[in-house]
Amino acid sequence: MKRLLITTLIIGVAVALIVAALHATKVIAGFETVAAQLVTDYARATRVVGEKWQYILVLLIALGVAWLSLSNVPRWRAWLLIGLLLVELFGLAWVCSLYRVFFQPAPSVLALVFVVLAAEGWSVFLRRNRSHLIRTVFADRVSTDQFRRLSDGRISFGAEPKTYEVSVVVCDIGNKLTFAEGAEPAAFTEATAKFIRETAARLLEEGAYLQAADGEGVVGVFGFPAPEPEHAQKAARIVLDMVKNSHERGEDKENVAASCDIRTGISSGAIIAGALQESRRPLLLASGEPIDLARRFCSLNRFYGSRALIDTATFDRVSEAVVARPIDFVSGLNSHDRLEVYEPLCLAAEAGPERVAQRDSFWSGVVLYREKRWAEAYAEFQKARGSETEDDPALEFYLRRLEPLILQLAQWPAE
Repeated sequence: MKRLLITTLIIGVAVALIVAALHATKVIAGFETVAAQLVTDYARATRVVGEKWQYILVLLIALGVAWLSLSNVPRWRAWLLIGLLLVELFGLAWVCSLYRVFFQPAPSVLALVFVVLAAEGWSVFLRRNRSHLIRTVFADRVSTDQFRRLSDGRISFGAEPKTYEVSVVVCDIGNKLTFAEGAEPAAFTEATAKFIRETAARLLEEGAYLQAADGEGVVGVFGFPAPEPEHAQKAARIVLDMVKNSHERGEDKENVAASCDIRTGISSGAIIAGALQESRRPLLLASGEPIDLARRFCSLNRFYGSRALIDTATFDRVSEAVVARPIDFVSGLNSHDRLEVYEPLCLAAEAGPERVAQRDSFWSGVVLYREKRWAEAYAEFQKARGSETEDDPALEFYLRRLEPLILQLAQWPAE
């Protein structure tokens, strides 16, 4: 709004000054004579509208038409109103002539035409500038459909920094360190490149903004640049699907690329994003706690053995759509922050009663563990076991923690 007001004032005042100068120096005297003869008769007039009122009207018309042309009014409606104003100027001159008052419409008409041309020129310049900004900032970082909607203005994006509510997804190879040590450099590079390429393509396909895709992982942002009310649900659904596909591919031991097991982290919250145009090539700055936390959660999967971790903000948004279980409290970006992380297991619509019961037992075990009721916690974790062929590293993590404590409890009576 502020930028629109400033642009309107600049164009309106500039055009008013130009028209006033042309009128005062008689440069447009011929045009004024022709325009006046169309609707009025100067010879019959007994009074003439003064120069001061002419200049005031020119300024008001210039400002009004500039605001109308530059605002978000639909184009057909703006052109209709401008056309009506043009007709009304000649109509005003004709009505004045009926009362033998001479009103010269030419300066006002000229101001209207000049303002329309100036506003259209400015709009074309902005569209070209915006098109360059969109191409530079979003090319290969959003899906083809999103890029098309950004280019034609259906998705509103300005260079000025704004706050966006998003969910950030960070994906990386879970066994990257051991894979790098055990594989040939060429095989590791090929497998990593394939992982980055496929993961980035999947995130783009689902509507994420690709913030990064390199050897440190793939970062996708849901809810930017187009607002997405259910960004957390979409992020969790896609992550669960990618984890499932990765697990199925991991069973193919003969495929080197299949050994790239995925690990993901999701964090929801506010980020600040805006284009930096001070350099020759515009850059998009996106920064916020969710980006850093999602990276941290992705790395923490190696410690707990989980494949995906989400924070409390994400869990609160997806708890009805996703079956998830608490894992632990971890430190945040500041040492005094304590954040609870959860592991999403599956979509609620796909979870059977047995899976929900196992989740509930695991949840009870975590609560009892935090209360230092070791024996009861151990019993609940045993109930949370699935089939013998089902791998559950997070459950084994807690059982390994509890086994020495249970052994110590068993020795106490003997002492």
